[in-house]
Amino acid sequence: MATMLDLRGLTVELPTREGWVRPVNEVSFTLGEGEALGIVGESGSGKTMLALALMGLEPPGARRSGEAWLLSRDGARDRRGENLAAMRASEMRALRGREIAMIFQEPMTALNPVMRIGAQIEEAIRVHQPGVRGDEIRGRAAAALERASVPEPARRARQYPHQLSGGLRQRVMIAMALAAGPGVLIADEPTTALDVTVQKQILELLSKLRRELRLSLLFITHDLGVVAQIADRLIVMYAGRVIEHGPVDEVLRHPRHPYTEGLLRAAPRLRGEKFTPIPGTVPVLDALPPGCAFGPRCSHHAAECDAAVPELRAVNPEHHARCILVP
Repeated sequence: MATMLDLRGLTVELPTREGWVRPVNEVSFTLGEGEALGIVGESGSGKTMLALALMGLEPPGARRSGEAWLLSRDGARDRRGENLAAMRASEMRALRGREIAMIFQEPMTALNPVMRIGAQIEEAIRVHQPGVRGDEIRGRAAAALERASVPEPARRARQYPHQLSGGLRQRVMIAMALAAGPGVLIADEPTTALDVTVQKQILELLSKLRRELRLSLLFITHDLGVVAQIADRLIVMYAGRVIEHGPVDEVLRHPRHPYTEGLLRAAPRLRGEKFTPIPGTVPVLDALPPGCAFGPRCSHHAAECDAAVPELRAVNPEHHARCILVP
C-alpha cells in the first residue's frame, strides 16, 4: 500500500499570555492509499488543530515544525512529495482541494450562505483548473453532486444552503471537497450534528467513495461507535500527543492505555449497561502535569508516571501505547 501522508514529529505551537503552548505535540503516523485512519479523543485533545495544520488553516501566529509529507498519486513529483509543515500560505492554497481536502463538522458555517450550491462547487473546480470552460465546469459540478448521492442534483445546484437539510448540506460539502480530485480527505466530525439515520448514510457514502476513488481518509471523531464502522486503524490523542495507535478492532477490544480504557467505559451502550465517566478534565496546555499528562486522572497512577513523558511502547508490531504499563 502506497503511503499518501507521512507525519514525523509534527508540532503546532500557539502564542498565549503565559507563553507558547502545543495543542499538537510531536505527532507521527502514516496514512496509506485507500486507507481510513480514525482519530479519537476528548475535546481539547488536539484532533481538530492537527487537521487544520495539515490544511494550512491553523490560527494566525501559530508555528509549525516537524514534517508532514503529502505524496501525489500521479507520481509526477518526487516520491517524498510536499512537506506541508514547511509550506507557505500561497503554496498551501494551490494544494488545498487539489491534493488534500477537508469536510468540516458544521456545513452551514462552512458553506457561503449567499451563493448557490452549484456555484460554490464550480468555484472549487475553477480555482484548480482555470483552463476548463464554463459548460464543462457545470457538468463536473453536477457529476460531483451525483457522486455524493445528492438527489435531483440539477435542482439542488440552484438552491442556497439554507434550503437544504443538514444531511444534504453535508453531502454538498463532500461533493465540493472531492470536486477537484484530491487523494487525501480529512473529515472532521462530519456526522456529529446529524441524526443517527442520516449519520449512517453519510458513513456509508464515505466508505463507498473511499473504495471507488481509492481515497485516503483521515476521520476525526469523539464517537468510538462511529470510528469502529469506518476506520481501518485508530489513533487516540490526549493533550496534543498520540497515546495509543493500532488496528481499530484490536485497540477497541484490547486497549492498552488507561485513557483508551476510560473512553470505552464512558461510551453509552444500547444494552443499558452503566457507563463510567473519566474523572477530571483534560489539562490546560499551559499547565500540563509532569510526565504523563493523563496521570492525575489515571487509576493506575504511580510515581514513575511523573518522572518523564512515557515513550510509545510496542504491544506488538502494529499496536503501540504511551504507558509504563506496557511491558
